[in-house]
Amino acid sequence: MRYRFVLVLCLLPIAATVLAVQGTTLATLSYMQEASAQANTALRLAVAALNGHLNRYQALPALIADHDDVKELVTRPRDRRLRESVNDYLKEINELLRSSDIYVITPDGETIAASNYDGPTSFVGENFNYRPYFQDALRGKQSRFYALGTTSLKRGYYFGAPIRVGEEIRGVIVFKVDIETIEASWQGGEYRIFVSDPEGVIFMSGNPEWLYAGILPLTPERLARTEASRRYANAVLHPLPLVRSERSGHHFMTIAAGESRREYLVLSHYMPEADWTVNVLTDTASVRTQALTTIAAAMLLICLAGLAIAILFQRRARLRERMLMQEQAQEELERRVEERTADLARVNARIEAEIAERRLTERQLRQTQADLIQAGKLAGLGQMSAALSHEFNQPLAAAKTYADSAQLLIERGRTDEASDNVRRISGLIDRMASISRHLRNFARKPNEKLGPVRLEEVMHDTMEIVAARLKAADAEVDIDLGGEPLVVQAGSVRLQQVLVNVVSNAADAVEGLEDRRISVRAWRDGHRAVLTVRDRGPGVAPAIAERIFDPFYTTKGVGKGLGLGLSISYNIVKDFGGSLAVSNHPAGGAVFRIELALAEQAGREAAE
Repeated sequence: MRYRFVLVLCLLPIAATVLAVQGTTLATLSYMQEASAQANTALRLAVAALNGHLNRYQALPALIADHDDVKELVTRPRDRRLRESVNDYLKEINELLRSSDIYVITPDGETIAASNYDGPTSFVGENFNYRPYFQDALRGKQSRFYALGTTSLKRGYYFGAPIRVGEEIRGVIVFKVDIETIEASWQGGEYRIFVSDPEGVIFMSGNPEWLYAGILPLTPERLARTEASRRYANAVLHPLPLVRSERSGHHFMTIAAGESRREYLVLSHYMPEADWTVNVLTDTASVRTQALTTIAAAMLLICLAGLAIAILFQRRARLRERMLMQEQAQEELERRVEERTADLARVNARIEAEIAERRLTERQLRQTQADLIQAGKLAGLGQMSAALSHEFNQPLAAAKTYADSAQLLIERGRTDEASDNVRRISGLIDRMASISRHLRNFARKPNEKLGPVRLEEVMHDTMEIVAARLKAADAEVDIDLGGEPLVVQAGSVRLQQVLVNVVSNAADAVEGLEDRRISVRAWRDGHRAVLTVRDRGPGVAPAIAERIFDPFYTTKGVGKGLGLGLSISYNIVKDFGGSLAVSNHPAGGAVFRIELALAEQAGREAAE
C-alpha cells in the first residue's frame, strides 16, 4: 500500500505536464470550434441581410422600363418636354422607393434622364458605356453590378434592364441601390465583417481602414480587369498586410496594424448572384485566453485530486488492518454462497443481456422512424416554400409597384391609367391564386380510390407545379400526348406526384447543360397507355440503373434529396397495376417509361 501511495505521488507531476501540453491543444481546438459555429451564425445573418436588401429592388428596373413615357423618351431622346416629364417621374419613384439613383441611358451610353437631374452630381449628359451593367442590359439581359460611382463617388449596387420598343432595344434603365446602411450596422460589433470582389478587393467593411484593400495579390491582370470597368473610380487600391494559415480545418488571417498583429478566424460565403464573397473574422485572442483558463483550472483540480487520493490511501490502510481478520472468517462462507449462486447469476445475466438488446433495438427502430418522418416533413416544407417564394415574389413586387403608381395617378386625376393598374393587380392576384390552388391540391393527403383519370388534365396540373423548378433550371419542355385522349386507371393526385418527381429529376439532369430540352410523349400501346419523359442529360450508368428505384438511394449532393422520390413513384405506379422503368436514349440522355392500363380495359377486366 505504501508503494502505491509513493507511485501515485510520482505520477501526479507527469499527469500535470501531459495535461499542460496536450490539454492546451485540445482546449484551444474545442473553443475554436465553438467560435467557428458562432461566427458562422453571424455570417449567415450578414448574407441574409445583403440578399434581402438587394432582392427588394430586383424586379423594379424591368417594371420602370415598361413605362410608356420611358419608352417614348428613348424613341425621341431630344424631346425637351418628354425629358422633363421622365425626370420628374424618376425622381418621384426614387423618393418613393428610397433608392440611390434611377437613370435612362441611350444605346450609345449617354444618360438622357435621371432622378438626380437637378442635383449637383446629375448623371444627365454622362456616358456610362464602359460599365458592364450597361453592356449586359444592351444585350437584352437583366444585369447586376456593384461599384464606386464615377460621378457621385458613392458606392452602390446597380440593377440594369433593357428598354424594349417592340422587338428592338432602344435604351437601358439603371437602378442604383445604396448599401452603406448595411455596412454601418457592422461597425463596433464583436466580428469584423467585410465583402470582397472576385479580384480580392474589399468593397464593404465595418473597418474603414480596410476599404479598397486587397486580400489577394494585386497582380497587373487583376488591376487591369478592375480598371477596365472603372469599378472603383479614382480610389487607390492597396494590399492588406496579412498572412494566411490553416490549422485543424480552420482558416486564419494574421493582419498587421502598425506595430501590432492580430490573428483572426476566417469564415467566408460566396454570393453568386451578386458576385461577392462575404467574410466574417473573429479575434482568436479570446479563444486562447479561454483555453489557458480551462487548463489552469484543470491543473488545480489535479492537485486537489492528488491530495484527496493521499488521504484516501491513508484511511484505507487503517481500515484494511481492522478488516483483515473478518475477511478471513467470511471467505469460506462467501466461497460456498458463490458456488451455489453462480449458475443462477449466469442465467440472469443472459436474460438481462437479451432484454437489454431487445430494448435497444426497439429504441433505435423508433428513433429511425421518427427521423424519417421528420426528414420527409422538412423536405416537403422546403419544396413548398421554395415554390411559393419564387412564384409569389415577382407578382407581389409588381402588385406593390402598380398599387403605388395607381395611388399617384389617382392623386393626379389620371383615373383611366389608375384603373389599368388595378386591372393588372387583379390579374396578378388571379395568377397567385391559381398557383396556390395547384400546390394545395398536390400537398393534400391522397386517400382516393383508383378510377378513370384523363392523362392530359394530370399533365396540365403537373406543369403548373413544376413551373418554378423548370424556370430555375432554364429547361424547355416539349409535350406531345398524341391526338387521341388517353384515360388511364389510376389516382389523380398520386399520378400527379409521380409525374412531378420524374419531370423534376429531368430538370435536375439538364440544369447547367447546353441542351436543356425535356420531351414528354404519350401513346396507346394495345390495351395500355405509355408515357415517356426524356432529358438530354448524362444518362444513367448501368450500376445506378440497378438501384435507382431503391429507397434512400440518390446521386444528388448532400442536402439536395432523400432518395425517396423515385422509390415512392415506383411503388405508386406498381399499385396502379403499371410499371416504371429507366433506360438510356441512343442519342443521349435518360428515358423514364411509365405504362398504365387504360380505363376502359381495366373496367372490362374487373367485370370479367
